[in-house]
Amino acid sequence: MAPIKKSEFLATPVVSIDIKQHDVRPLVDAMSAMAFQARNLGRAAGIYDAMLADKACSVIVCMAGSLCSAGLRDVFIDLIEHRMADAIVSTGANIVDQDFFEALGFRHWRGDVRADDDTLRRMAIDRIYDTYIDEDELRICDETVGKIADEMLANGGPRAVSSREFIREMGAWLERERPGTRSIVSTAYRAGVPIFVPAFSDCSAGFGLVHHQVRHPDGYIALDSAADFRELTQLKLAAGPTGLLMVGGGVPKNFAQDVVVAAEVLGHDVEMHRYAIQITVADERDGALSGSTLREANSWGKVKLGEEQMVFAEATVALPLVAGYAYHKGAWRARTVKNYAQIFAAATAKS
Repeated sequence: MAPIKKSEFLATPVVSIDIKQHDVRPLVDAMSAMAFQARNLGRAAGIYDAMLADKACSVIVCMAGSLCSAGLRDVFIDLIEHRMADAIVSTGANIVDQDFFEALGFRHWRGDVRADDDTLRRMAIDRIYDTYIDEDELRICDETVGKIADEMLANGGPRAVSSREFIREMGAWLERERPGTRSIVSTAYRAGVPIFVPAFSDCSAGFGLVHHQVRHPDGYIALDSAADFRELTQLKLAAGPTGLLMVGGGVPKNFAQDVVVAAEVLGHDVEMHRYAIQITVADERDGALSGSTLREANSWGKVKLGEEQMVFAEATVALPLVAGYAYHKGAWRARTVKNYAQIFAAATAKS
């Protein structure tokens, strides 16, 4: 029997869902009259719509888990394009390994959870549950991140930068090298939506930055996680009332919530996050829910009670319904462009 070729594994691409093509409002409204997670999801969709209808509110979208590779990439792009997200806090995997990776022209492929993982390893195929990635292409993504760091070094010298600043440079690189690319990074760059990745080195960006620093031992670009915290706190101070749409938990969830406390530590009297939704499959009983439910976060002074909702559901099922409901309700049409990237551009100009 002829050996299986790598191309046979990487044959059918994962296709991202388009929430614009599916008016889920009647379905979600019907689910709201049910019980358990159907009712929770319906209430969460209503809260997201309320965030968008509140003209004083800025929306921070948090992304954790393998979301873009699973077919949710276009959902987040649509949120940016339609003024439904004013800032993003994410894991590095979503922004670099998955979104930027696809912006380079690569794909994620439908796989099989029963596949022989040793065979996949020998073929340089990485598996994320039932999804495959070509490791050889991922190495190109790593190298590209390193080249962007090299360009930043050449243009401004050795320095520490926030992940927001580095991802903005990734967006600028895509605009120059792959104009017209539809990705989270490039769309956010054009829309003035800042992206923060607090654990930026925990993804392909880390490999690229390691290469960059080894090549330039006398001076290199480094990531400053405290600058991430400071900048998002600065955004909170500028924004005033805020709402959180959190998909998954982890560092993005805690980072986005903690800026309220950080602002208070700096002596500012700020409003807790006015609205908050979390879509997750994690459990709170053993502390696995990134520390807390949204109601528990209220005890820390992070999230206001009343317009908060936990949805214990898997993201590929729940997010298209929540986001699609809010999209088709249309409150986003009356929202103005926040362009919070201007805050940091002005600060850079002054320095």
